[in-house]
Amino acid sequence: MFKTIREDVQSVLDRDPAARNVFEVMLCYPGLHAVWMHRITHRLWKSDFKLLARWLSQTARNLTGIEIHPGATIGHNFFIDHGMGVVIGETAEIGNNVTLYHGVTLGGTSLHKVKRHPTIEDHVVIGAGAKVLGDITIGAHSRIGANAVVVKPSPPNSVIIGVPGQIVVRSQDKLTNNKPDLEHGLLPDTIGETLSALVAHVEKLEKRLDGHASLTPAMHTPDHGIWHGGDFAI
Repeated sequence: MFKTIREDVQSVLDRDPAARNVFEVMLCYPGLHAVWMHRITHRLWKSDFKLLARWLSQTARNLTGIEIHPGATIGHNFFIDHGMGVVIGETAEIGNNVTLYHGVTLGGTSLHKVKRHPTIEDHVVIGAGAKVLGDITIGAHSRIGANAVVVKPSPPNSVIIGVPGQIVVRSQDKLTNNKPDLEHGLLPDTIGETLSALVAHVEKLEKRLDGHASLTPAMHTPDHGIWHGGDFAI
């Protein structure tokens, strides 16, 4: 038990630069408190003390703002940063070294009493406000961007962004890196890049139409991620 507590505290120190020392982590991190309470309620749930487990989990929810069903399975070194609004459903399965931010939902999509919540493999990072829904598997070493809505399984080493979630598979070299991937600003713009390619292609076609008026609006391919065009004010 004490080994697990030390691992949980160390996971906070490793992943949150705002954490200054062990005592601060133990006293001031509701995500850590919610995980500790879940370890107790999950054991009660497995021992068939289900009502007591649910009552304690609801008490933890009221204290921390984090709702973890006691039936959920959670691995080692699980870290919930900030935590408010996190919801983890009954049949969710979470691997080792997983990081969640506030507002994350691991939700179900079925009314049947079957596996209906996601499986999150090792070393996955899920950004603030993201929703992962249904009996799907998120591969190891993946990162889900903030506010993404993920309804399809993803292979290992993916970045998932947008609504619905668009999956981009990264270089396989990343699979050997066991450090948490907290570079939230490094997200591909799949829709923007596609539009940029289409606009560039249309511009090339228009240049071939000698004597014809431009077929595109007053907008051109982006310069360093910034689109330039006319005045769109109403």
